[in-house]
Order: sequence, then C-alpha cells, then structure tokens
Amino acid sequence: MRKYRIIISGGGTGGHLFPALSIANELKHRFSDADILFVGAENRMEMERVPVAGYRIAGLPAVGYNRKNPLKNIGVALRLLKCLRMAKKIIRDFKPDIAIGVGGYASGPTLWMASSLSIPILIQEQNSYAGMTNKILGKRASKICVAYRGMDRFFPADRIVMTGNPVRKELETSCENDEESFNYFGLKPGRPVLLVVGGSLGARTINRAIGNGLTALQDAGIQVIWQTGKSNYELQRHPELDSGTNYGTDNGLWVNDFITRMDYAYSIADLVVSRAGAGTISELCLLKKPAILVPSPNVAEDHQTVNARALSDHHAAILIPDNMAEEQLVRKAIELLNDRERLHDLSLKIAEFAQRDSAKRIVDEAVRLMDIQNNPKGR
Repeated sequence: MRKYRIIISGGGTGGHLFPALSIANELKHRFSDADILFVGAENRMEMERVPVAGYRIAGLPAVGYNRKNPLKNIGVALRLLKCLRMAKKIIRDFKPDIAIGVGGYASGPTLWMASSLSIPILIQEQNSYAGMTNKILGKRASKICVAYRGMDRFFPADRIVMTGNPVRKELETSCENDEESFNYFGLKPGRPVLLVVGGSLGARTINRAIGNGLTALQDAGIQVIWQTGKSNYELQRHPELDSGTNYGTDNGLWVNDFITRMDYAYSIADLVVSRAGAGTISELCLLKKPAILVPSPNVAEDHQTVNARALSDHHAAILIPDNMAEEQLVRKAIELLNDRERLHDLSLKIAEFAQRDSAKRIVDEAVRLMDIQNNPKGR
C-alpha cells in the first residue's frame, strides 16, 4: 500500500502554526510512515519551529499584501510570481496526495499551484471571518474545515465541514486547580486568579490597562498571572517588576514575557483576559474558561472583533473594544471575579462552542480525499 505524502502550508503566527503542527502530529500518529513536507514563508517563525518539531520544511519568499502603501505591492506581486514557480517545482518533486493550508503567506501560492496540478486541497480556516487568500482558494478547495457557524457566506456550503480548531495537546488534558499549578506560580489556592495573555508579542493596550490597575487588583485580593509578551515587556513593565520573578504568595503576582506552562496557567485561572485570536478562543472554549476579550484592531478585516462577537453575542464572553480597555478592563475584571454566579454562567456558555478532537476530524477529511485521489473505487 502506497504511503501517504502530504504537504502542509502556512504559518507566520502561532495561530496558524499550532493547528498545522497538530494536524501533522495526528497524521504521524495514525500513519507512522506518512511523508510530510511543510511549506512556509522565509524568515517567519515556521522556518525555525517546524524543524524543531521534527518535520521538513521548504521556504518561499512570500510576503503579505501591503494595505498601507499600495505602491509597495508591485514588489509583492513579483514575489508572488516567484513563489508560484517555486511551489510548482516543490509539488512536482514531492508528488503529494494532498495539500493542506492553514493560512499564512505561503499557503496561497502553494495551494493554488497544487490545485492547478490536480492535487486535492483542504483548507483549515481558523477565524469566523475568512481571510482574502482562503476566500480565493475556497473556490478550488475540495474541503474547507471551519470552526464557526455561518461560514457559507465565504465558502461553498457543500464543501464546509465543522471541525473546530486544533489546540495544543497538553491543554486538552489540562489539570484542574491542582497544588502543583499554584506552586509553579507561587500563588495561593482559595483566592481568585486573573490570567492575562496578549500573545507571544504582547498587547500594548492590555499591558497598559493591567499595569495601571495592578494596585486595584491587589487591593481587591486578586492574584495575577501576567504574560506581557516580548515586544511590550520593557516598555510596559513597572520599574519595580523583574521578568520571571516569583513575587510570593503575599504579593499574588507572577509576571513574565512568556508562560511556558500554559496548562498550569489555564488550570487555576478563574478569569482570562486575552486578545481574540481564533486559536486562543478555541482553547478557552475547550477549557470552559470565562473570558474578557480585547480584540486587536491591527488585523485584516478586523477579524478578531468578529471572532469575539461570535461569543459575546451569545453571552459566552465579555467583549471590550481596544480603545476602551484602559478605562474599563480592570474594573470589569474585578467585578466579574467578585461574581461567582456570573463566572459560572460564562463558563457554561463558552463550553457550548467547544469542538473536541479537531485535529482527528481534519485528518479524517484529508484521508478521505487522499483515498479518492489514489483509488477512486476505494482503497
């Protein structure tokens, strides 16, 4: 029996890369001899993270459309032509049974060329508002795996499959309020815990709001786990705070630019403050975590606001616009953490949006397409 050969393309951010690696890991778990090749964008995070995860990757000189300076898109167009030529050679040399796209600069030319060469393509769209590249590719895709309802406004309805977004494996088995998690952050059981995450690069508005409101949070008896992100840490931190320092159970504060043990952080968090990226929202739904979402205003088509509204319109999360966060965020967090009934209600409602075993369901769809490609009459 011929072993499966799969291209997975995309990346650029953790929101694209984590699902891609989850899909690859599920394929390898199910088919140990599967040959998987990633195609990413040069100088983006996938070129470093994918090899560390044990997979091969080829790079394309792909860049995004420049909305602020349209004249620069002449160079973008020239790069796109080069990416298409390179993708064509990669596909002809590798001879994949399928190309899976997770979003990101490289996925457009890779999946377009795969489709042109009669290779079935599968799209995994993480957001509730489809990006421009995926909307174009959707017309060529054999299957589109989505995480939100109503995606037929972007894609052909007969090709859509509701699978949800894959999340990091360790989070699916996240422990519940165990002693080890509290000890890891130097916090006390029995006191409310606020988890603040702005993504790996941080979120300036959230950081400012929390920084200015630390005293109010501590006066209210609230413990804080604060991931500041790398790009904002030095700018936003208080001069008396040192990265990675455990401030002790009396202070009730842990601050760092990155949280290595997110499973521990989620397990003891009573409330989460976060941006509204699709991957984070999928984690919050799966783990039933009450959340205040502050969508980033600096993303294409304002898709984070659309993501957040998909929950807030059903009373499954609190949405605070970025331009109101510094005024409202800390006050709202304190109000919620003092209202156990409201937290419980938010937990129940956000859990209704959880999609479990997403990577397995996406791989199921990919296998069906590969079997049809290799043997239309059945394997």
